[in-house]
Amino acid sequence: MSERAADEPDGTRSANDAIAEAAEKFASTSGRNVPILPDLPHPEDTANLRLGPDLNPALLALLPLVGVWRGNGEGRDPETGVEYAFGQQIVVTHDGGAYLGWESRSWRLDSDGNYAHPDLREVGFWRVSGGDGEKGSENEEVLELLLTHSTGLVELYYGHALNQSSWELATDVVIRSTSGALVGGAKRLYGIVEGADLAYVEERIGADGELAPRLSARLTRYIG
Repeated sequence: MSERAADEPDGTRSANDAIAEAAEKFASTSGRNVPILPDLPHPEDTANLRLGPDLNPALLALLPLVGVWRGNGEGRDPETGVEYAFGQQIVVTHDGGAYLGWESRSWRLDSDGNYAHPDLREVGFWRVSGGDGEKGSENEEVLELLLTHSTGLVELYYGHALNQSSWELATDVVIRSTSGALVGGAKRLYGIVEGADLAYVEERIGADGELAPRLSARLTRYIG
């Protein structure tokens, strides 16, 4: 895996271009939504901003993330250093509350690009705290991402929006269960890139105490 993914969302791309491309992509995905179980009294989760409750105004900095995203990526095993390919789906929903729901699951691919076996899973919530959203100001909006992993980890990330279509976060706390994986902290960078896809990179602290590439992927909007 290269030190820097070719489509890494580095915040240098025009946010207006990203939003325009996303609007064009929505034409083919806007009729879809996540399945809903009937007869529940509370607002339904939606991954489609055209359907369901209105997005909470506190979440406008995260609006482009809402949807279902599917694609492929590359990983590096932190224990062996072996690189591998994986498929991934990320589901980002809201119910009108001041948070986004987040669910990611991935699966290893074999040398022919076919499904091999399950890999990583995580669920959590995004929140936004702070003030006027201006980067560098005293009242800068702060992004919060709380994740629980199937590997026995709980992580709390803090970060900020680089612009309207890219977001950078780093772990503040990593909690490991008795049987959980032994890992260090991490940094993540998400962004809407050319073609209105969602790209991200994750770097994680290794045994030597240095950040090293862990995961990167480019995902296409499937719903929203």
